[in-house]
Amino acid sequence: MVFRFVFAATFVFALGFSAHTALAQDQNSQTLERLSRIVEAWRQSPHADFESQAFTHWNDEEARQVPGSCAVCHSGIGFNSYVTGDMSVAGILDHPTPLGNTVDCAACHGEGATNLTEVPFPSGVRLDGFETSAVCVVCHQGRAAGVTVQNATAGLEDDTVSEALSFINVHYSPSAGTQMGSVAGTGYQYEGRTYKGQFTHVSDFQQCTDCHRPHSLASVPIENCTACHQGAEAFSDIRISPADFDGDGDVSEGIGEPIKEMHGRLYAAIQSYARDVAGTAVIYADRYPHFFIDTDGDGAATEGEVAFPNRYASWTPRLLKAAYNYQFIAKDKAAYAHNPHYALQILYDTLEDLSGSVDVDMAKPTRP
Repeated sequence: MVFRFVFAATFVFALGFSAHTALAQDQNSQTLERLSRIVEAWRQSPHADFESQAFTHWNDEEARQVPGSCAVCHSGIGFNSYVTGDMSVAGILDHPTPLGNTVDCAACHGEGATNLTEVPFPSGVRLDGFETSAVCVVCHQGRAAGVTVQNATAGLEDDTVSEALSFINVHYSPSAGTQMGSVAGTGYQYEGRTYKGQFTHVSDFQQCTDCHRPHSLASVPIENCTACHQGAEAFSDIRISPADFDGDGDVSEGIGEPIKEMHGRLYAAIQSYARDVAGTAVIYADRYPHFFIDTDGDGAATEGEVAFPNRYASWTPRLLKAAYNYQFIAKDKAAYAHNPHYALQILYDTLEDLSGSVDVDMAKPTRP
């Protein structure tokens, strides 16, 4: 009886150990498969593109380092140094970092990133409440603010060209600045106007990673939104306001359309002002420093014109404010999702400011 009991107990233990081992192996296999999918998604994302300009821009420079003014977002090492430091200045380190590293796993999952609660913005405010999105906000907020433009133009005549001025670039993907609206003050906000604050979605779509895949960075499927926004085939098709913002009589089109239309009108007004008031024609291109002299006066950017030595330099305070806001909206390609009313307010007010100097029809558009 004792032998049978011991044998039975041993057999049951062996079965249990075998089952536990099989379960552990299966769980390990699932974990490895999940990690493999995550790594592959990251490898295909812009964060891992070792050959992109974002990570190779400094390779040919003599210093062979990423300067501290760029390293926070263009170097995983720089990002870690920043979020584990005092973060006293928005997006800037006090030292350079080595070349050759991207925004890797350690950047977003390191101790500094996971404990991040408060993020400084170029306007000087420090904001919290981003939860898991705080790590995204560090880099996707812009590198300038309305106050940057205000300080640069203070004390200067609105319509007088000044050699003291140069283009102020908000830089790239300022989506958190757009979403936070007047709270962050990323856009240049005209005196006497009120502006939309933080744009909030429903609770399921509040964090960056609710709408963007955290590793591939791809947007979630539009089907995630169509339960409420029925009929939308693209995110820019979504609209919740009946106001005719661009004055074209169509209030059924997605909110992305009036933003695009008003943005186009702003460019036309900037070109008119530059030619007729500043005295030098201007063109815009998606290449640093973005605004160039229109040497042939045809209004179009050509290869010969889009070069740094031909950068635009005939800035008046009014023109600089308009150009800054134009670039702000240009660089947030999803302003229609991040904070559409703030974007439209910025565009409307900039056009209205230019309308005192050049012909801009402000009778039909509606300010949010």
